[in-house]
Amino acid sequence: MRPESPADHTAEAERLLRTAAQYPEDQEPLLLQAAAHLELAGDRPRASSLYDRLLTEPAIDLANPHLVKALKAANLWEYGHEAEAHAIIDGIRAARPRDAAAWEILAETLETHDELEAAEDSFSTAVGLFINTPGEETPEISYPAHSLLIGRHRVRRLLARPHDNWDELTDRLHTGEISLNELHDPKRLWALGSDNPAELKAEIARLRAELASYRQALSRPFPVAVLHWPEAELAELLDSYPALATEYPTHRAHLLDLEHSLRELAAAGTPNLGIVTGTVPSYEAFAASEAAPPSNAELLPQYATTLAARGRAMPWPPAKSAPCWCGSGRAYRECHGGAM
Repeated sequence: MRPESPADHTAEAERLLRTAAQYPEDQEPLLLQAAAHLELAGDRPRASSLYDRLLTEPAIDLANPHLVKALKAANLWEYGHEAEAHAIIDGIRAARPRDAAAWEILAETLETHDELEAAEDSFSTAVGLFINTPGEETPEISYPAHSLLIGRHRVRRLLARPHDNWDELTDRLHTGEISLNELHDPKRLWALGSDNPAELKAEIARLRAELASYRQALSRPFPVAVLHWPEAELAELLDSYPALATEYPTHRAHLLDLEHSLRELAAAGTPNLGIVTGTVPSYEAFAASEAAPPSNAELLPQYATTLAARGRAMPWPPAKSAPCWCGSGRAYRECHGGAM
């Protein structure tokens, strides 16, 4: 059942902590989820202790340490530890990590607390790390970079900054019926207090359009995800659970089937496609959390969806010149991006 009350969120956090103790190799995603539930339960000090545990425990090999630091800073600020949060944010900005999610969280934290100049500077720094200086043509932009552009556009609108090349690029990438200039207009807030029915009706229409765009954006970190097994992991999986051989006759067939499935989904108009990479320990931990045997093939798509919900999905297709998703080291167009 979906957690709704603070008690529900606390109970879910406890379940995740028990699972993390049972499967230490999968602690990072499990502890992050537990911390998020504790924040929703209002237990922010305990959530911070989990972020500290992730950052300091030697046995945990963090994949995204700057993301964890950004989450910790956002949480600290919410319960009165502004100076400590600032110190963490300043450290992340100085490190200039190649982690779009960390940049977005810290910039939005600054924005939420009305430090708009610092938020704009953070968004701009991050955009510069992920996107070349824009020209007249619209470049190929990944979703994380697009999200940073939108945040930057919003903050600059609040600061009444004139449009620059990146703002114009963001406008070109926007596909909603209502322009970003209107969606990010600070004067819209004034209309919410109007007693004019026509103004209120217009604002409701704008809010509905914004909500539709927001829902579409929310679906991006949770794409329709297809599960990819590296060769060594697949061999270990089939050695442990031979019944799954019907799903994966050979590793080569698995890779070809994955690409073919994604192309079919794209041709059918399915948006937000992604690839998640599985590991046997993570899959076994997921199966345990579902109280089901790992040999049950019906768990595989659920496992893929769970990995995507944890932010583990890589958008598909990659750029033609980017490394192929399969890990071959070749460009996508010279590997699985070629004709099938």
